[in-house]
Amino acid sequence: MINYYDMIIRPVVTEKTTEQKESDNQITFEVNPKTNRIEVKRAIENIFNVKVDTVRTMNIKGKVKRRGRVIGKRKNWKKAIVTLMPGQRIDFFDGV
Repeated sequence: MINYYDMIIRPVVTEKTTEQKESDNQITFEVNPKTNRIEVKRAIENIFNVKVDTVRTMNIKGKVKRRGRVIGKRKNWKKAIVTLMPGQRIDFFDGV
């Protein structure tokens, strides 16, 4: 059986994603790079018990960073922007 919790790594919480959540009912997640839109949609619907309208995915390249002479690179990752049906909500920080 597919483990949905292995597909969804974490929600991305920034100022921009918080604004998208309030205005457009969109939530952004970091997902496993091997998953596709259909798998992300099924995982979100099963984990949070909501109806998903659309899913957009994109691969984010890791940035090259320097600290003095040492050069390093952040990891590549996959982002999914999930649009929920009207009337549906996911609350991460209730009671905080």
